[in-house]
Amino acid sequence: MKQLILVFIGGGTGSILRFLIGKYLNSTSYSIPYGTFAVNILGSFLIGIILGISLKNTTVSQQTVLLLATGFCGGFTTFSSFAYENQALLRSGDFMSFCIYTLGTIVIGFFLVFLGMWIAK
Repeated sequence: MKQLILVFIGGGTGSILRFLIGKYLNSTSYSIPYGTFAVNILGSFLIGIILGISLKNTTVSQQTVLLLATGFCGGFTTFSSFAYENQALLRSGDFMSFCIYTLGTIVIGFFLVFLGMWIAK
């Protein structure tokens, strides 16, 4: 139960921050959603730092990783998890899984967004 509460607190905090950044930086006058771009890039950087430190430093608890990486970064942006998992696939030399996962996520993700919007109409 403690793990769920940590993920909940971190995820809620990350989601609120993502909302505020998006509200401030995403403008209808720009063609690029700069707020979303910013949180995706920042989230990728943060999850890299958090997981890098936790792998190198045994004093970082699993609860801290749940709060910050799974919770905060997961709520802030799911792109950070996607980027980290792809980095892990590349590091392990599993290029086929990297290609399938990356292309599958992007192509199927876009398709399902369009399909969902079409169904909702």
